[in-house]
Amino acid sequence: MPARPIHLHIENALRKPSIYHITPERWEAACARHRALARRLRVTIGWDGDTPDEALRTAEMIIGVPAPRDHLSARAPALRWMHATSAGIDGLLPLDWLPRGVAFTNNRGAHGVKAGQFMRMAFTMLHTRMPQIIANQLARHWEQLFSSSLAGRTALIVGLGDLGEAAARAAKQLGLEVIGVRRTARKSRYADAVHPYFRLDRLLPKADFVVLAVPLTPETHNLLSRERLALMKSTAGVINISRAAVADYAALTEKLQRGELAGAILDVVDPEPLPAASPLWDVPNLIITPHISCDDGEHYVDISLDLWFENLARFLQNKPLRQRVDPRRGY
Repeated sequence: MPARPIHLHIENALRKPSIYHITPERWEAACARHRALARRLRVTIGWDGDTPDEALRTAEMIIGVPAPRDHLSARAPALRWMHATSAGIDGLLPLDWLPRGVAFTNNRGAHGVKAGQFMRMAFTMLHTRMPQIIANQLARHWEQLFSSSLAGRTALIVGLGDLGEAAARAAKQLGLEVIGVRRTARKSRYADAVHPYFRLDRLLPKADFVVLAVPLTPETHNLLSRERLALMKSTAGVINISRAAVADYAALTEKLQRGELAGAILDVVDPEPLPAASPLWDVPNLIITPHISCDDGEHYVDISLDLWFENLARFLQNKPLRQRVDPRRGY
């Protein structure tokens, strides 16, 4: 007798760009790649919280986080597993709304390839003084700004998860020395050395590039503070692909305006979208990219669903889920 199909509900947010939408067509394409697993499922798809309570009432798995999330344990009594379609979940914290006993996973692992490509560009742009060259072009000012070889410089990668590993891999491909910083000194495949957070102050003066790739948690909030920015070399650059609150942007702005840093590339700001009146737009030697560094504009959903199906196989075999988030810690 065939097993009873498991009800999976997919919740989309219209406010997000379409590259994140799990449409029926994209879902069917994923099912074609994972036919045996897909046959175990019964699927409903909702948008922006317009999902009938009947769908949530029988859902055992949810991809996407429903809005509103209040009384979710009563509205989704059969729920066993929820998956967020982003890696960063700071906007969902604290996870006190998550029903007790429900497994919660995020989308770590879906961003590494694109992040590595972005980081190769970012390292090269900062080293070749491209922010100043772009400013000179806009000012119709000819100035030959020469740069040395990138190989042999030092990249300090703060955070060695999916994004940080991608940044470290990109740095090694460019011939950089890589120093990693994470909660523990656990080794990394692409880092020449790894240190815990408490050694950050002694490492910052060595860095030619400081890359922020940590999740936003109470521990990482304002990690690159005014005091720590003051420890950096005037020839160094900052790249943030994490969250804006990980760094003191006011202090970073002041250092760039005074010429005390070579440049910065920020893929994350607060708020987003960045208002036209924000002073960040006019900071010298600063490039702002609109939170696009790590997401594949063509295949994000495909990559995400393939990772989810891999976890589904583990779920059905009662194996520990990958990318599981600890509700008490938020990561």
